[in-house]
Amino acid sequence: MKQNTNQPNNTLIPIIIIAGLFFIFGFVTWINGALIPFMKTINELSDAQSYFVATASYISFVAMALPASYILNKIGYKKGMSLGLIVMAVGALVFIPAAEARTYWVFLTGIFIQGIGMTLLQTAANPYITILGPIESGAKRIAIMGIANKTAGALGSLIFGALLLSGIDEVKEKLGSVSVQEKAVLLDTMADSVFMPYLTMALVLFVLGLLIRKAPLPNVEAVDPKAPKAGETTKTSIFQYPNLWLGVLTLFVYVGAEVIAGDTIIAYGISLGFSAADAKFFTTFTLLAMVATYAVGAILIPKYLRQVMALKISAVLGIVFSVCILLTTGFTSVLFVACLGISNALVWPAVWPLTLDGLGKFTKTGSALLIMAISGGAIIPPLYGRLVDANAQELIATGINGTEAIATAATSSYWILIPCYAIILFFAIWGHTYKSWKKG
Repeated sequence: MKQNTNQPNNTLIPIIIIAGLFFIFGFVTWINGALIPFMKTINELSDAQSYFVATASYISFVAMALPASYILNKIGYKKGMSLGLIVMAVGALVFIPAAEARTYWVFLTGIFIQGIGMTLLQTAANPYITILGPIESGAKRIAIMGIANKTAGALGSLIFGALLLSGIDEVKEKLGSVSVQEKAVLLDTMADSVFMPYLTMALVLFVLGLLIRKAPLPNVEAVDPKAPKAGETTKTSIFQYPNLWLGVLTLFVYVGAEVIAGDTIIAYGISLGFSAADAKFFTTFTLLAMVATYAVGAILIPKYLRQVMALKISAVLGIVFSVCILLTTGFTSVLFVACLGISNALVWPAVWPLTLDGLGKFTKTGSALLIMAISGGAIIPPLYGRLVDANAQELIATGINGTEAIATAATSSYWILIPCYAIILFFAIWGHTYKSWKKG
């Protein structure tokens, strides 16, 4: 697969514009780390219930990925990106009536709608940046996008952590000693803190959605350089590409692991006894680790480091850091969760080009399937939350103090990451080489 030979050679401006889009959906995506403890408090939820914030965001990629592919085939990449931004703006507006009602399912609806917009945006932006240049440097370009994405995520986590979690410790202390009416007033006041941030977000997204229509983005289409010659058989279905399906599975478990690393770390820190004022910075640690690793990848790939080797190293580090989380406690354990950002950073940039390589006319459909794999972020984090709840209940039943039981359960439940990184390692070593179901 290579870039369309009819496109301009100068790709700097398009890369900057697409980096801006990655910045936007990075900002929106990674505020979930602050939203999870916020929603848990104002809606009085269990750990498992609170992680439906991630589910609502990421399940939209299953519901919308194939329709997004159809829409992009009809209107093209640029208009698709514009539409995605406008839909995200609509989702942000839903937070206003959700705050007024303080109703969890309305908040989840707004998050889901934003997820639909992000699905459109990602289904367009990821293949676009992948095929904007040679496939061998695809991971390098996506790593640059990752820097923009995770820098925005770090900023979003800090800003929304400050806006939403300010005073949450005091509110939680008061909840146990006030009347039902006073509790309602406290929680309603806390819920109202989302009003201005999400109204501002909606206005910015809507304006950007209009501006992107005028952006100087060249038309690019994927071309298969290994297209069969006359007389040779031609692949007629995406089901004939095992590397695609293995790539989808890999991305599924990767996104689950990435979301756990970024979205559970604040709640994890709080469960270990850190105040919300301190824990609100923890997601930023994970994202800064990713940004630093993205920068290394952008420098080393492909001149000094092949993208497949970067994927192997990432998977091995993921397994090592996961084991270290299980074997440590306190702030050391939190730091190892943050270190997962190092192991996660180059997985997405490497999996995309390795999976899309050679798909030719099936690139948009392959891209849609990879976007659907983002649903791993909807399924695996809530499984982690269920493990925490179940393990904590078992420990409490044995006579262990509730706070200590939750902390121990939160740590031990990170074992769920190990099989995720094992699957990534399989794809890095063997899976991406399976271009046909037939051997030989």
